[in-house]
Amino acid sequence: MTVFDDYDTEPALIDEPGLWDEQTEQAVLGAMLLSRRAVDEIAQTLGQGEAFYRPAHQTIYLAILSIHDTPGRTVDTIKVTEALRASGDLQRCGGPIYLERCISAVPAAVNGPDYAEIIVNLYELRQIEQLGTRLVQRARLRDAPAGEIASLALSELQSLFGKAAGGQTEALSVAERWPGYMDELEDEDDPRAIDSPWPDLNEVVLFKPKEVTAVGAATGGGKTLLGLNQAAHVAFTRKQPVLVVSMEMGGSEVLSRLASSAGNIDLGSLTRRKLGDREWFQVARITELMTSEAASNFIIDDSPTMTIPKIESRIRWMESRGMKPAFVMVDYAQLVTPVGPNAGKNRVQDVASISLGLKHIADEFDVPVMVLAQFNRGAVGRQPLATDFKDSSQIEQDASTVLLLHRELDEEGQDTGPNAGQVKLIVGKNRNGLRGREIWLSFQGKFASLRSLTNQTPPR
Repeated sequence: MTVFDDYDTEPALIDEPGLWDEQTEQAVLGAMLLSRRAVDEIAQTLGQGEAFYRPAHQTIYLAILSIHDTPGRTVDTIKVTEALRASGDLQRCGGPIYLERCISAVPAAVNGPDYAEIIVNLYELRQIEQLGTRLVQRARLRDAPAGEIASLALSELQSLFGKAAGGQTEALSVAERWPGYMDELEDEDDPRAIDSPWPDLNEVVLFKPKEVTAVGAATGGGKTLLGLNQAAHVAFTRKQPVLVVSMEMGGSEVLSRLASSAGNIDLGSLTRRKLGDREWFQVARITELMTSEAASNFIIDDSPTMTIPKIESRIRWMESRGMKPAFVMVDYAQLVTPVGPNAGKNRVQDVASISLGLKHIADEFDVPVMVLAQFNRGAVGRQPLATDFKDSSQIEQDASTVLLLHRELDEEGQDTGPNAGQVKLIVGKNRNGLRGREIWLSFQGKFASLRSLTNQTPPR
């Protein structure tokens, strides 16, 4: 038996050579007992000490930190011994003799932070092995689709390697965040915010990371045009990676609309594949754009059965290839396939779950998400409201911004009124600014575009 037997609660799976190193853990503790500076540097890497394999080592580590953080006190073996005795942990941690053994294990206290990095690496290796075991068990149980299990695995790996084992390096306090905030104020513009191709909209709305923008319209109301025009603006004008998740249209249909908008090409000619000399000339003119680096970072996923885990997997795929999306557009919310044990039992709950999933994507991947959504039948024939989304009010609740599109169509669905050829864009919700703003855009369906009416006489 050893003095650690009462602490050895780790599964036998990870008790193998190479997945932990007793001497390295002892050396870290020894360095902290010898050097005040080493305590600060090691604590920055190890945080609360979860990376230690032996729980007894974590107990000693936390006792050292407690003494170190007490004003006017310095760390030594006598104080640590008394602290462990007071907490009832001294004998289980090996007594005073074991602390001396830790000091003997360290060649030089200055190397303590390097040893801490080794401990973190071994901890992460153990976490990976445990994750692998859980994946094998779930695969054998067949309790979830393969894609969902893979997405969960990728999420756990991203969480593991996105932070130090127990360490804390990101700015959380007001004091830590303030200098960066001052820089943003001095820059006048938020460097992470994305504008739109419509100047009037930019006066009140910008698309920011971690935020969801919901775009609502009736069938044929222009929501897909708005979403694709915005995605193309981010990709081709701002030169940033974009993900378009399209369940409404296939890839060729999306390309037809991108080409029509970029080259002022008759959309009907493209969709019917009936191109004359003029259209071929226009296609040739935009080919360089459509095969550029910006186009290579413009990803269209038109998988027919799309779920929240699949969208997450696609974003991770983009990140792994060095093109973390700056903008994600989903067309449209009600076509995303729900997952989970209760999927398909209640439509309102399904759509609410999808909406929450998209909000989670915006937050986890630090990206602005635009989700298109249909209105319910009650919105037909009148100006829409932010509460008109079909199937669930959760869409409006989860969104930071709600944009509503309204075309004044007659009873037969024809655009023949006094504002024919135009669409009203209404800012129905805006957590970061004014709401209620109404912006008229030119509805150019022939060229798959919504274009600004700025510098033109507004409709009456």
